Amino acid sequence: MVRRQVNLNFNEIPNQWYNILPDLPDPLSPPKDPPKGPSRVANLPKLLLAECLKQESSTERWIPIPEELMGLYAQAGRPRPLFRALNLEKKLDTPAKLYYKAEFFSPTGSHKVNTALAQCYYAKKEGYERLTTETGAGQWGTALAYGAALVGLKCTIYWVRAVYNWKKDRRNFMQLLGGVVYASPSPKTKFGRSLYSKNKKHPGSLGIAISEGLEDAQNDPNAIYSLGSVLNHVLLHQTIIGLETQKQFEIFDDYPDIMISCLGGGSNFGGFVLPFVGDVFKKGKKIKFIAAQSKVAPNLSGEYKYDFADYAEITPMLKMYTLGHRVKMKPIRGDGLRYHGCAPIISYLRHKGIVENIAYPGDEKYVFSRAKLFIETEGYLPAPESAYSICAAIDEALKCKESGEKKTIAFNISGHGFMDIPGYREVLKLK
Repeated sequence: MVRRQVNLNFNEIPNQWYNILPDLPDPLSPPKDPPKGPSRVANLPKLLLAECLKQESSTERWIPIPEELMGLYAQAGRPRPLFRALNLEKKLDTPAKLYYKAEFFSPTGSHKVNTALAQCYYAKKEGYERLTTETGAGQWGTALAYGAALVGLKCTIYWVRAVYNWKKDRRNFMQLLGGVVYASPSPKTKFGRSLYSKNKKHPGSLGIAISEGLEDAQNDPNAIYSLGSVLNHVLLHQTIIGLETQKQFEIFDDYPDIMISCLGGGSNFGGFVLPFVGDVFKKGKKIKFIAAQSKVAPNLSGEYKYDFADYAEITPMLKMYTLGHRVKMKPIRGDGLRYHGCAPIISYLRHKGIVENIAYPGDEKYVFSRAKLFIETEGYLPAPESAYSICAAIDEALKCKESGEKKTIAFNISGHGFMDIPGYREVLKLK
């Protein structure tokens, strides 16, 4: 019988995160201040946790995971399986081998808990009482509320209004975890009010919600802001995904030729691929890395330049691929992909030609129809964002069918879609 899955014992999961910064051919461009106004860089210690800020620019290749945090990872059900998609392979009649990492096996339904638990652990250790944040699809807000509940912190979440309005069940999930949730832009912050007063139905964006979370935390000495994607330390925490996957491929006695994941800000894509990018740099491995995006927000097709991470320009400017921090983007059901900029690390790799991207139509019909094929063959319901990973993997497998190439394709399913069925229903016209 062909092996269908590999999982690890808890004592086999990594006890260190992988930091790719020392292995990059060139130093990563640091954050910088805009030409005018107060120094955003000098304000960073007031914006981020001290330990996370330290990790942000660390030159250590391996960052130890604290023992207490390892216990929280155990409670959250790590490690997570790597599956061989044999049914999907058969349906596609492809010579390619397809593997998917099952990050949807988490208490909140996504990979986001990997950094949420880390940031909550550090926040508690540093003496804070409350965390503030933003969320797009809702996965990050749920994860931070979960982590905060586990360590005994309060959590305030500013949620992009367009998604807040249709994901009532996920909103209730955050509330069950003790989270306080506001639709963004909201009347709760000065910046939010500046937009809300003009349009109470403003759909919002991740950049706007980030600005509200930052402002809220800066006005409360007992609160600190937490970001769920983009920054180096977030991708660092997520490398536990790729490190597990490396060990699992060893057990499968295989190795990927192509690695795929969806990309909004870059946390799940980075967490999945960065340990393998390290293999490219250090071991000369040949891997094709594909970021699956929406044409609504194809940030990796934007300009590679310095830009703000938030709408209100509270953050320092980051060197990244960006569509512009005040760009208007229509809401989509995979709203976790609707962000103007890409993580500096992934942007650097894109600039060097190591990462490529593909962007799918904004109506999402093509993407969701591919996800339906996966659901019918493999039986798991992906989050709308992860539908993009599946779509790109199927497309690559069909290219192998045409060429006859026997490639190994690995993709990350970063979240489940149990609370996203209304989105599938609307796009696929389900009754």
